[in-house]
Amino acid sequence: MSEGIYDMPEERRRPPRGSGQRPRALVPTIATLVLLVILFSVFTDIWTQRLWYKSIELGSVFSTVLGTRVLLFAVIGVLMSAAVVANVIIAYRTRPRVALAPSPSPGFERYGELLQLRRKLTIGVLAALMLVFGGSAASGEWKVFLAWRNRTPFGVNDQHFGKDISFFVFDYPWMRVLLGFGYSIVLLSIVAAVVTHYLYGGFRPSAKGQKASAAAQVQFSVLLGVLVLLKAFSYWLDRYGQTTTDSRLFTGISYTGDNAILPSKEILAVIALLCAGLFFANVVRKTWLLPGVGTVVLILSAVLLGALWPAALQQIRVRPSEPDREGPYITKNITATRQAYGLENVKVDTYAATTNTTPNQLAKDAEVLPGIRLIDPSVVGPAFEQLQQVRGFYAFPAVLDVDRYKIGTKVVDTVIGVREVQISGLPQGQRNWNNDHTVYTHGYGVVSADGNKRDAEGEPVWSSQDIPPKSQLGTYEPRIYFGEQSPDYSIVGGNKAAPVELDTPEGSATDQPKMFNYEGKGGVPVGSFFNQLLFATKFRDLNVMLSGRVTDTSKILFDRHPRDRVEKAAPWLTVDGDPYPAVVDGRVVWILDGYTTSANYPYSQKVSLEDSTDDALTDRGAVAVQASEDINYIRNSVKAVVDAYDGSVDLYGWDESDPLLKTWSKAFPGTIKPRSEISPGLMSHLRYPEDMFKVQRDLLAKYHVTNPGTWYSNSDLWRVPVDPTQGSAAENARKQPPFYLSLRMPDQTESRFSLTSVYVPNQRDNLASFLAVDAEASSEDYGQFRILRLPDTNQIDGPGQVANQFQTNEQIRQALLPYTGPTSGARAEYGNLLTLPVGGGLLYVQPVYSSRAAASGSYPVLRFVLVGFGNKVAFGTTLQEALDKVFSGNAGVDDPNDPKPDPDPENQTVKAALAEAQAAFVEADAALKKGDLAGYQAAIRKAQAAIARATSANNATPPPTPGTPNPTATPTGGGGTTPSAPPSTPTGGGGPAAVPPPFPQPSGGRPLAPPLVTPSGG
Repeated sequence: MSEGIYDMPEERRRPPRGSGQRPRALVPTIATLVLLVILFSVFTDIWTQRLWYKSIELGSVFSTVLGTRVLLFAVIGVLMSAAVVANVIIAYRTRPRVALAPSPSPGFERYGELLQLRRKLTIGVLAALMLVFGGSAASGEWKVFLAWRNRTPFGVNDQHFGKDISFFVFDYPWMRVLLGFGYSIVLLSIVAAVVTHYLYGGFRPSAKGQKASAAAQVQFSVLLGVLVLLKAFSYWLDRYGQTTTDSRLFTGISYTGDNAILPSKEILAVIALLCAGLFFANVVRKTWLLPGVGTVVLILSAVLLGALWPAALQQIRVRPSEPDREGPYITKNITATRQAYGLENVKVDTYAATTNTTPNQLAKDAEVLPGIRLIDPSVVGPAFEQLQQVRGFYAFPAVLDVDRYKIGTKVVDTVIGVREVQISGLPQGQRNWNNDHTVYTHGYGVVSADGNKRDAEGEPVWSSQDIPPKSQLGTYEPRIYFGEQSPDYSIVGGNKAAPVELDTPEGSATDQPKMFNYEGKGGVPVGSFFNQLLFATKFRDLNVMLSGRVTDTSKILFDRHPRDRVEKAAPWLTVDGDPYPAVVDGRVVWILDGYTTSANYPYSQKVSLEDSTDDALTDRGAVAVQASEDINYIRNSVKAVVDAYDGSVDLYGWDESDPLLKTWSKAFPGTIKPRSEISPGLMSHLRYPEDMFKVQRDLLAKYHVTNPGTWYSNSDLWRVPVDPTQGSAAENARKQPPFYLSLRMPDQTESRFSLTSVYVPNQRDNLASFLAVDAEASSEDYGQFRILRLPDTNQIDGPGQVANQFQTNEQIRQALLPYTGPTSGARAEYGNLLTLPVGGGLLYVQPVYSSRAAASGSYPVLRFVLVGFGNKVAFGTTLQEALDKVFSGNAGVDDPNDPKPDPDPENQTVKAALAEAQAAFVEADAALKKGDLAGYQAAIRKAQAAIARATSANNATPPPTPGTPNPTATPTGGGGTTPSAPPSTPTGGGGPAAVPPPFPQPSGGRPLAPPLVTPSGG
């Protein structure tokens, strides 16, 4: 054999001196600098997170998570590194003196010689790689480890193995994690051993006769034996995994699983144990015959027992009589699903809803009428902005929230939004670092409106408004430093003597804006050079270090979205997608619902959290989308509160019987406050969580059925209807969201704040049932689900069918024509279609809003209320008017919230006629711009006829006839002709001037739509 590198004299092994030394020294220098930058970046992220947790007094959460991750990183990483390196060393030290066969290619031995020359470096690099690879993967499993380490019994046994549910929720997942790392360690060790033996000649598949040295055979046999041993353990664990395996019908053990898959797993586990024994025996016998035979037997058994046997059983015994075979297992699935999702005590009542209408039919439901919410929080956001925005750098969310407040002596459903700062609303010339991060730092106040009132002009009736706040919600700290639209970071509290944070804008031409200096306890001190360096690095912004506005007392606010703060404060929670604001005990707070979830509850049906919570609102981006993960257990375990001024996070245990909450409370002691510490003021604003309701709603569509035969046949399957306000196109087909409103169910004596929805039968659109859950947290019936099931013998229209009636009814269509016509200059928007069980039937109520089409500064105003009951639909400018029309002229109730309709029916005719004239004038203007003189004249005649009807109805002299266009007039720049403009509505002579135009003019001169005048042409 030729002389190897390791046999050379020392002077021959040294690299020659010369110009090549400097480039070689440069490489490690650059590598060191890159490594230092990476390490400093990692340190910056960790340390700034530590400061953030310290600022909200939850440093124990940070230390527990970090400590657990480091522990797992060290243990698993070191174990993997040690195992792989040990196998490399063993293979190297037991290498043969002479290779079993020549190297496969010229120069191949040089790789082995080079590695031998640098063996310490090679071993060090390999150990580091395995440490990082194994440790990084292990640190990501900290939740599984902590849950297992602090597991709490459920006190309920599964229906097959008789084990406590905690075994499946906590122990089984951790065993799977350990098994996965076991596989990784052994497989990497096998690869390392094979490569090392191959490099040094101990393993040569091309050799004649013996392919591996004796030492290599021993090492391979032990490693393969351990691998097969792990496979035996995997087969044994698979038995428990069958309880949460999805089959074609349901989640859990099926007939085939019970009678074929489970026995096959046990048999395969025994075969794998025997096969592992054969590999270990090969250490002594040193023949691959028996291990090879054992492996073949194991593979054949896996195919026959694990695949063919279950398939044959399913086809021969189950398929011909599937309902009978699967019946007992379906029952287990139904029972477990209702337990896991909190649906055990759902009340289902038959509701023989009438479709007939008679006078005074709502007399017994008088107290329900004031609770019918007409203000749609998903529509009126622009009205809040235009009427209460004050300045362009303030903003409200696109979809507002619904809460309830005591206004005077009554508790009122309230639509509420926070006036937050939004720096994107600043003019481009005002965008600079100082403004973005030190001046425009916070919003100001909440704006709220009664959910069931509107003023005579169709605008909201405010219960909290303006700057400074004029509020019926009580006195509160109005500054909003933490919200859904807050800047990514702000530096505050730096100069008490000369504040720079804009507090309130100027009130008049002579007033100066008021400035403020933050004094809250929230935020991270950023006065020191070290902290400035850290945050300049974190946000990639040197201004943090260079700005003179950063002083010794400055604080930096970041991670300000309420949902982000709760997710970080309780990283084991799944947080509801819709935080909502509330004024509680003199503070503005964000309230969020936190869920504990699992995908390992035996027999419980798995659902996609993302799909179950997806609806028309999440599709619009108004509500956060949940993660794409499967769950089969959920509890609303925590009510979280984030203070909008100081950012503090309070976590209150809500479902204190939840074993997962108990487990995480042990893992993070002192972070969860007991439910008893919830103040009465906060309790009055807590409500049933929306995302959890959506999940339960989806399950109840099928799991309201408890009979396995009916469940199997799907003969009573329901579905959540498509939201009729989103259009009928397939791409717009999103589920109707649930609605918060106050109502009284037939078995209740008083109205309750509830979360409601409806079902329609599968493949049909008529109504199948009405669903409501008591959402009032202080109620004894909180969380009680009630279903009103409609009999199959009496068809009640579903939301889609009612919406179709509203849109095709001729009277409604004519009333909406001024706002829906292609040239109307206005736009109609349908609000939420509410369903209420009143009058012995089901009442549909839908508000209709109007606004100027594509006009800057336009906002929706409530124009009409549509009502449907049975087969009758009607509309009115008020809810009272619409109800009276539906119920034969007298609904039997008097709604105190609606502005009284005009008692003069002729005045209503005048309004409708003027609205039609308005639309005709806009149509004429559009025709004129196109050069369509015939169309222009036709539209003018239509307007004349409408004005004549208005004049006649008002018993006044008709207004002057608008001039006739002159076809020979000189064209204007637009290429059209300039007609004689019809005059505005006359102001004298007792004409219709006293009648308001179809678009009201609110105070302050804010036009809601074009005034009733003829356009001036091109």
